[in-house]
This record gives sequence, C-alpha cells and structure tokens, in this order.
Amino acid sequence: MNACCSLASNRFEQGACGEGLVPGDMTKQGDPVTNRAWRGFPVRVAGALVLAASVVAACGSSSGTPTLNWYINPDNGGQAKLAQECGDASGGRYHVQTSLLPNDATAQREQLVRRLAAKDSSIDLMSLDPPFIPEFANAGFLHTFSAEQTGGLTQGALQGPITSSTWNGQLVAIPFWANTQLLWYRKSVAAKAGIDPSSSALTWDQVIKAATSTGTTVEVQADRYEGYMVWINALVTSANGEILVNPEAGKDVQPSIDSDAGRMAAQVIDELSHSPAANAALSTSKEETGRTAFQGATGGFMLNWSYIYGAEQEAVQKGTLSQAVLDDVGWVRYPQVIAGTPSKPPLGGINIGIGAFSQHTDLAVEAARCITSKDHQKEYMVSAKNPAARGDVYDDPEVRKVFPMADLIRESIDQSGSRP
Repeated sequence: MNACCSLASNRFEQGACGEGLVPGDMTKQGDPVTNRAWRGFPVRVAGALVLAASVVAACGSSSGTPTLNWYINPDNGGQAKLAQECGDASGGRYHVQTSLLPNDATAQREQLVRRLAAKDSSIDLMSLDPPFIPEFANAGFLHTFSAEQTGGLTQGALQGPITSSTWNGQLVAIPFWANTQLLWYRKSVAAKAGIDPSSSALTWDQVIKAATSTGTTVEVQADRYEGYMVWINALVTSANGEILVNPEAGKDVQPSIDSDAGRMAAQVIDELSHSPAANAALSTSKEETGRTAFQGATGGFMLNWSYIYGAEQEAVQKGTLSQAVLDDVGWVRYPQVIAGTPSKPPLGGINIGIGAFSQHTDLAVEAARCITSKDHQKEYMVSAKNPAARGDVYDDPEVRKVFPMADLIRESIDQSGSRP
C-alpha cells in the first residue's frame, strides 16, 4: 500500500485502504449511514475499491517517483510549503504530499492510532504531539532510528524536544518545532499592582494577589481537555514532582500525583479558582478564550503559548486590536510554585515520526532530515510563528525581529517539564 492509496480512502475516515471500512467512520466523514443505507454498503465498497484501484493505477503509471505521505497538524500552510521544497530539493528522488489531521489533538491521535494499528503503509511521515510519542513507540508504530541515521538529526536541538523524541534510550522522532508557555502580563496592571515582573521571578501566589488587587484576571486553560493537563503537569513538575514515576511500565505504571508536589499544584488551582482573579468561565477556558479575555478591560495576566505575540500582531494589522494593547503586553518566565525554585514550563510542539510500516523508510528519513534542517526550522518559525526545536535558530536576526522574547522561549523550552 502506498501514499496514493490514502487518497482513494480519504473519505473513509481513519480506515486504511484494504484494512476494512466501518460504518461509524463514514458517519464521521459526513456520510450518514442509517440501517437502510448500511444494507447497500457492499455496493458502496465495490465502487470505492474501483475508485481506489483507478487512483493507485494512475499513480503507478506516472514517472515512478515515490510519493511520501506526511500527516500534518493544521497550520497556516507552512508544512505543505516545506513538503514542496524538500520534494523539489530531492532532485526527483521523491515527492512529499501532505494529509491534514484534525484540529483537536485527541482526534489527531485517534486517526493515527487507527491507521497504524491496521499497519497502514501509506503513513510515511507524521507530525506528532510530544505526549503521543511514547505510546506510539511502545506499540511499535514508529521507526526507530539507527546509529547511522541518527547523525545530525538532533544537532543543535534543545533538551526538551530531544527528550520528547526519545523512548527507551533510542531516537524515535526528530525535533521539528517546539513550544512553551510564558506568563504574559499587562504592563499597566503590573505597575498598578506595584510589581516589576521583569526584575525577579514571580510565584503563582504573587500573580494571583496582583490580579486580585487590581480587579483583573489570571487567564489559564482549565477546560477538561489537553490544556488542563498541561497546566496541572506544569504545576507538579515545577514543584519537583511528576504525575507518573515510570511511564515505560505501561499498565504497571505508578501514579505519583498523590505527593507533596501534587498537593502544592492543587493548592495553586484552589487558590486561583476561589479568588476574584479567576475568570467566571474558568472551568471552560481554553487558549483563545483566555487570549480574548486578556486583551479585554479586565485582562491582567495570562499563561499561554508563544504564538500569542504573533497572533496579537496580526490582530493589530487587521484592525481588531489596538496598538496600545499590544504595546502594553509584557512577558516573563512561567511562575514558580515554590519561591526560589525555577519553574519547569510546559513543553509542546511537534516532532516528526516515521511510520513503522512505511515502504520508503530511507527516503522518509531523508525527507525528515530536510524538513527539520536549520534553514527550514527558521523558515517555519518566521512564517508559522511556531518556535524552532534548534537552539541556534533563535540567534537569527529575522527570528528575533518576529520574536523579541526569543531568548526566554529558548530557555523555557530547554528547561521545560515533559508531559506524561
């Protein structure tokens, strides 16, 4: 099965070509399947298989250049551009086509897991959220890079992305872009509260009290989704704890949140949620709802990812945000849970994995090396506003113009705490 196959099967959500089509999958793709419609399903399958065969035949009748299929997370088109550039740079050795994954991280995982569990060979490259890499590697879904292949793949990469790309001491993904959260604040609010966030590290207690005293809010992600896990984990790791002691043990893993660190994390959440600094919609807050509130009249402080500054710059250009609000925004490192103990900011981003069942492993490694090169990481950081996994990219003048807080982002990623 090659990349062409996935084109023919694309309307059958998550089902690999020839690996079986499920009525529920069709429903998710906008093909409602009632009991009556299901009785005609064999006819639909026959038609789909004819279509699939014609597409594969068409691919096979081309120049014979292998097409690598790269499953990407949604962005502004930056990954598709890199796919085109790396295909062109290969000198005709391969093409790279992209297949878009859902917006939601959980749905991204579900789609990839279902395909990989069916040993779908059309998955050559994947853009993977760091928390899913250990699971995929442990299940045998990811190609493990040999010593020969590893050369240069992690060159210059920050420690956080390298750690998230490694499983059982072996490299199973390549750092591409990374992410972290900063404490964003309104300079006018900080001045009113009588604090200078840039002069010394702030604790969560100080941030909450500063917001309370000024009648403003501390925006976080507390809806019950990935964002809430990010917050809890950052609090626990910043208190020198961890949620799982030995995640490599699988079903025998030892939860360790019932600890001093876990109780300190719970105390921070309790303090904020019961204070006037909590947004009334705290329990349903996500990244963008927090950004909207932070830009409003009661905005004071916000924990959010590094895309924030670029998003606010774009809002100013579109006329939906005043320049005065952007000029009032400052940033510092993630707050401390224990005063005097450096925080461990959250780690996010995307690493590039290669499907264990790909029929073009060597070419996929070559393409991944191209995609994650220093020049392409810089290009992606500037265009997509997503920070690079390589530390030396942050020294580039063009990058520093887009990210005036480049040094802080680099430091935070390098000293981040991994999610279980």
